[in-house]
Amino acid sequence: MLATFIFLLVTILITHRIAETYQVPKLKKELQASNEQLENVLKDKERLLAELGDMLGMATETQIERVLESVSVGKKDFELFIDGLKKIPGKDIHLVVDATGSMHGVATFLVPILRVMVIKSGKKLSGITWFSDGETDTYIGTMGAMFDQLMQGAPFVGNNETIGQAFTKAVQSANLPGAYVLIGDEPSDDRIYYSDIPRPVFTLPLGLSDPNTTREYSLLAEKTGGLMLHLKFQ
Repeated sequence: MLATFIFLLVTILITHRIAETYQVPKLKKELQASNEQLENVLKDKERLLAELGDMLGMATETQIERVLESVSVGKKDFELFIDGLKKIPGKDIHLVVDATGSMHGVATFLVPILRVMVIKSGKKLSGITWFSDGETDTYIGTMGAMFDQLMQGAPFVGNNETIGQAFTKAVQSANLPGAYVLIGDEPSDDRIYYSDIPRPVFTLPLGLSDPNTTREYSLLAEKTGGLMLHLKFQ
């Protein structure tokens, strides 16, 4: 009995030592990488929020020049895109924004461009809804407050594009707008019930090189009476 006990104790100690030698360093490395990624995301958000704060007191044309300069978008191309926005019916729009990890790279200039888009469209921004990995939230209020909440609350991480759930949330959580504007770069991972969306959807696929995204965004616009828009960077 004593020999068995000693054998088990030694086995436990050896197993524990192996775990310390191989598993703990691996876990520490993975944790460090995750912390660094989170820190980079937070820094991007802080920088963008500071830039948005600087822009609040600027005239519209000054804001446009500032945004176009920062993202190297040709003004002619940008104006062509704005012409498409002016086809949106009604007096207000509700933005539905992809906040998954694939959008993290564009998050630093997404909000300033959305702000200019709203101003130049001549519409009032009545709401913003983001979606990622089955999570979604809707913000209402002033345009500045909604964009601030978007950058503070949207994760810009995750892999699942739950567009259908986002529209359900948007319809339930805010007054119906003249139209919805969907901005994203990948097709939906859940089902979109077109008949449950009571207003036209104007879609802006940022991943035009992906035929699946283009096809789905075009179909969503067609089924709801909207239009697929294009933004070209040159």
